[in-house]
Amino acid sequence: MQQQQQQRRIFTAALLALVFILAAVSTTEAGKKEKPEKKAKKSDCGEWQWSVCVPTSGDCGLGTREGTRSGAECKQTTKTQKCKIPCNWKKQFGAECKYQFQAWGECDLNTALKTRTGNLKRALHNADCQKTVTISKPCGKLTKPKPQGKFHLLTATH
Repeated sequence: MQQQQQQRRIFTAALLALVFILAAVSTTEAGKKEKPEKKAKKSDCGEWQWSVCVPTSGDCGLGTREGTRSGAECKQTTKTQKCKIPCNWKKQFGAECKYQFQAWGECDLNTALKTRTGNLKRALHNADCQKTVTISKPCGKLTKPKPQGKFHLLTATH
């Protein structure tokens, strides 16, 4: 009889332990189910889209850019960010695009211009930049070859 009572106590203790473990597991799973819902609200916001950097004064230096994003549940849909446009970059290709240029080519005698090509080195703030650009500039002083006949005439008269 004592053995049966001892076995009942062990069985009851094991049953209570099993109930306790199942309750703990179901509480843990319930906590995990709430977290993905919170993440879904955050992912409802779209990616930030930024305008070009507008200098505070002049055409380079410190300035600001405007950012916008969409989403019904977003707390913030617009914001302003400080930015800087380097003053030594070629502005004609976009103030936020930096290019590595090759050496100047030979002078084209028809146009009196020489050209060189630049490859995109860096784009600030995900700017939309051309991969390659070409620039031209005047050749400068053109030296015309002197006719050989004049030289011979000068030496012949001496």
